[in-house]
Amino acid sequence: MKKYDAVIFDLDGTLLNTLEDLTDATNVALAAFGMPMRTMDEVRRFVGNGARRLFELAVPGGSDNPQFEEVFAAFKEHYALHCNDKTKAYDGVMELLLELRQEGYALAIVSNKPDFAVKELAEIYFNGLAGTAIGEKEGVARKPAPDTVWAALKELGIPAERAVYVGDSDVDIMTAENAGLPCISVLWGFRDEAFLREHGAKELVHTPEEIRGCLD
Repeated sequence: MKKYDAVIFDLDGTLLNTLEDLTDATNVALAAFGMPMRTMDEVRRFVGNGARRLFELAVPGGSDNPQFEEVFAAFKEHYALHCNDKTKAYDGVMELLLELRQEGYALAIVSNKPDFAVKELAEIYFNGLAGTAIGEKEGVARKPAPDTVWAALKELGIPAERAVYVGDSDVDIMTAENAGLPCISVLWGFRDEAFLREHGAKELVHTPEEIRGCLD
């Protein structure tokens, strides 16, 4: 008998390397308002808590900047058109998802990325593999609140005790804990091993193939 029936995946830094497109869209918006550019490493550190939080950190003065809402709107407009210019699935991810589906696991994607981008990228890369894909939207608490994970499990028709969560960040570790799920932390994403261990990671994997072994 399988230990789990469902695997819930984070998106950015876990299934897809979205960092270049996020950095490009961030800098297009900042440049339009004469604000300093951000490096890819800075954006790497800023992501994980939703697009608004990314811009609170990227814009000088954060949300107190009088131009904040305009800059943030410019980012969303640009990213909506360019969220897949340089994005790609990490090596081994597609093979893992196909194997899990063939073995009868239900799959879901839960992200703090804007919902429109999550659904677009999920359709482009994983159409037919993930039973549901949920991003940040108004009226639903974003991760690390458990709401989006629970919504995904409800759509899949699977209880939390039969699911496991996979992500690359401290936010994902907290999300899994808040949702009552065990967490598998991946080491190819936006946070390094020392950071993840410092934030409570218990099970870490170096490649997508290793995730399959964690499910038995």
